[in-house]
Amino acid sequence: MTTDIFSNAKVILSDEVINGTVVVEDGVITDIAAGPSAVPAAQDMAGDYLMPGLIELHTDNLEGHMSPRPKTDWPSTAALLAHDGQLASAGITTVFDALAIGTLISENVRATRLHDMMSAITLANEHALTRVEHLVHLRCEISFPALPEILETMIDNHLVKLVSVMDHTPGQRQFMDELKYRTYYMGKHGLNESEMDEFISSRKASQEIYSAKNRRYVVDRAAALGLGIASHDDATPEHVKQAIDDGMTIAEFPTTIAAAKASHDGGLAVLMGGPNIVRGGSHSGNVSALELAAHGVLDIISSDYVPSSLLHSAFLVHEKLPDWDLPRAIAAVTRAPAAAGGLTDRGEIAVGKRADLLRVNHRHNHPLVKGVWRQGQRVA
Repeated sequence: MTTDIFSNAKVILSDEVINGTVVVEDGVITDIAAGPSAVPAAQDMAGDYLMPGLIELHTDNLEGHMSPRPKTDWPSTAALLAHDGQLASAGITTVFDALAIGTLISENVRATRLHDMMSAITLANEHALTRVEHLVHLRCEISFPALPEILETMIDNHLVKLVSVMDHTPGQRQFMDELKYRTYYMGKHGLNESEMDEFISSRKASQEIYSAKNRRYVVDRAAALGLGIASHDDATPEHVKQAIDDGMTIAEFPTTIAAAKASHDGGLAVLMGGPNIVRGGSHSGNVSALELAAHGVLDIISSDYVPSSLLHSAFLVHEKLPDWDLPRAIAAVTRAPAAAGGLTDRGEIAVGKRADLLRVNHRHNHPLVKGVWRQGQRVA
């Protein structure tokens, strides 16, 4: 039996912070006690925070490693391991890699490297190559014509645990303001005015033809497999009602207070991006995540496209909002995403839970990750 003792720590529990000691045996937490340990071999945390490992439900960070420069592919397993190292150093011990099925630009890495990403995650899992536990979240763009065919090649993979339904058609949801949509995509993809006109027209036509039937297909297929299902960019109470009627349990990035409140009140866990919190607002001009937290309708934080934003944003919510004590803020990046992702064995420091742990020193308004353990084994 392997025993590790983490002593002299500010231990963040579900409802309080104690100065104490945590005992781990064979990768599982077996005891939590107040005060330092008298055992000479105990690891001295020197008064740093000891908290659960972070759980990430939605990040497309892998894409940047697959194509580090335009038109430059990186070997898929090497890309995954670079991504994995970045997550581990940010304190993330469980990740749902978000792979997008359906893209608006045919040259996008989401179109050219989708199956490479899935293969790399599967291979790394089979050979225990990663420091972080990798699961898969399939993001389904329902206006994409070939969505059902591509989904069928991936959804039966045992690592797939979550499916989300997206519709990025201009003039609704994330981009209710079509001018902001136009500005965003022209800048991102280098389109001129006439190309953008054609792009918008094509997107709207695809939505009319495919979105309703593809949404029904995705929801029914995921439900039949017992997978978690999330909505995406809901903007109105009507969007939320549709999500509830479809049996969804997570509301990703609602774009308005009304949608977030309706989601929260309807039993959906509201997920918002850490970059929104760190930057002080949404990059696309939608509702502030801090504003939702202040209204009591924020449940889960995701790092989205910046892994280090996950821990940083949790501390910022705690610092900026009096109603958010530290256990509540840390739960938004640990216990709440674990529950939403169906992971009952982790997400909190409690006897019987996995010893996915994080040592953090908080100084100068920035949390510094000083140690990461996954099932009791140090990984960063």
